[in-house]
Amino acid sequence: MKKIFLSLLVIAYSVTVFAQTEDKDTYTKIGDPVPSFSFELEKGKTVNISDYKGKLILINLFATWCPPCNVELPEVQTRIWDKYKDNKNFAFFVFGREEGWDKLIPYKAKKGFTFPILPDVDRGVFSKFAKQSIPRNILIDQDGKIIYQSMGYEEKEFKVMLKLIEKQLSTKTSK
Repeated sequence: MKKIFLSLLVIAYSVTVFAQTEDKDTYTKIGDPVPSFSFELEKGKTVNISDYKGKLILINLFATWCPPCNVELPEVQTRIWDKYKDNKNFAFFVFGREEGWDKLIPYKAKKGFTFPILPDVDRGVFSKFAKQSIPRNILIDQDGKIIYQSMGYEEKEFKVMLKLIEKQLSTKTSK
């Protein structure tokens, strides 16, 4: 039993360490303009990411079956969405990789999430940023430039993102 536990611990640590290394599976880099893409904001209503220029945009790419995603999303709910959902200078979109409304609506209800969880059935959004690996976060400044990207979930890295969001939104409101 100890050997199994130790093996699982080593595997979990390796996955976390790997997730935070340089990502050769990323198509975009910090400083790049956000790629253009459209997405369904709600059933039957399509928008383009450029519609949100002027706002700080956080994009989270996940899947309902992904264990690190299911650790990260409750943190996103309490530490980001609950804090900034009413900020007119902030937009937040969570895209379910290869998942449609049929999976995402019940998932969102079961988990009690109140942030937008949107379908990315054909990886149309995901493929703009990466080849593989989730969860991912991409932060886009008010000028449409990528200012932060992460892959995997690690508390220390999550805190870096939180500080950057806070800084960007406090800068925007003080201008």
